[in-house]
Amino acid sequence: MKKKNRKQIRKRIKNDWQIYLLLLPAVLYLLLFHYLPIYGVQIAFKNFLPVRGILGSEWVGLKHFQNFFHSYYWKRLFSNTLLLNLYSLLFSFPMPIILALMMNQLARKKYKSFIQTVLCAPHFISTVVLAGMLYLFLSPTNGLINKLIVLLGGTSIYFMNEPGWFRTVYIASGIWQSAGWGAILYVAALSGIDTQLYEAATMDGANKWHKIRYIDIPGILPIIITMLIMNTGSLLSSEFQKTLLLQTPGNISASDTLGVYVYTAGLEGAQYSYTTAIGLMMNVINFIILIMVNKIAKKVDESNGIW
Repeated sequence: MKKKNRKQIRKRIKNDWQIYLLLLPAVLYLLLFHYLPIYGVQIAFKNFLPVRGILGSEWVGLKHFQNFFHSYYWKRLFSNTLLLNLYSLLFSFPMPIILALMMNQLARKKYKSFIQTVLCAPHFISTVVLAGMLYLFLSPTNGLINKLIVLLGGTSIYFMNEPGWFRTVYIASGIWQSAGWGAILYVAALSGIDTQLYEAATMDGANKWHKIRYIDIPGILPIIITMLIMNTGSLLSSEFQKTLLLQTPGNISASDTLGVYVYTAGLEGAQYSYTTAIGLMMNVINFIILIMVNKIAKKVDESNGIW
């Protein structure tokens, strides 16, 4: 039986070698950048010295984890990262769904495609350019937003230097940049809904709101749940590049996150083992949250969940 299976596999590879050849770059990418680096995770439990290498470095066990939790700033790093991601999930996650439902109501395809293109355009703006735009628009002297505030009788606000405004700026700019791109998935799911359901609903006297509530939302609910589960699996993995670029001495009490700390302490401070331990801890916690949310989703409905 095993010989027969081997022959079938060899025959399949021989007949479809072009497909496997196209698949090879993706497999190599996963191996090189996602699986081989796992070998280096062991330096989280070692006192890693580049001169000695990974194998030659001394084992220290959980020393780096203990040092982090005994430090005075770990609570601030945890709370800032968690709050930033929770607020982003609360406000950013529903926006692509709302946009997709609104675009699905447009009757003319020309308007629909034009609006979708306009909404997706910000996604292709790099994070560095986005940060520069925010500094320009929110400038307390020449910024467009502050000029409007002063014109309406208010006082100028230094948005980029006040901790209370950091999360608002971060989340609002993230919605503007990614909501249109994220809506593509839901628009594709809505286009797969049987049109006969809409025709039957029209015959029964349903209006647009009834169609959205009883046809559109149930039709894309499995994708919504899947995306929600995947997003909750990164509650401690904030986008450090954007956070770092928006960080100023004034807002550091709100913008000092785990991702920024790992970057500055690891690359700038050369604390490789210490920051690897923090990164490993973040990934373990994210994985635990992902499993818990997935189990909750499956308890609500057996068809939900990503596995």
